[in-house]
Amino acid sequence: MMYKTIILHLLEERPRMHEQLRKKRLLLPTLERLAQELKTSHEAWKDILSQTKPRSDDSQIASQALEMALKELEDSLLTESPPDEDKPLSLDQAMAFLRRPTPPA
Repeated sequence: MMYKTIILHLLEERPRMHEQLRKKRLLLPTLERLAQELKTSHEAWKDILSQTKPRSDDSQIASQALEMALKELEDSLLTESPPDEDKPLSLDQAMAFLRRPTPPA
């Protein structure tokens, strides 16, 4: 699974956040951390879904789990993005995003 590629696309969809992270030299560490969080969340959701739907196909479970993990991540990115698009992302906002809680294990 290309978790880093998925995260990079999500960050590129948020150009202001992407640029602020790049300027502060936090893009790569953020990309790596979010990719690891996505992977952890994906695996956790696969475990949960395989227990609740034991007769489901493994590929279907993996697909549903990735959708759920991505939804969680996208929701957290939305809550971290300030509503004023003209205002640059502050370092405090970027750090709050970096320190947000990890997904269920």
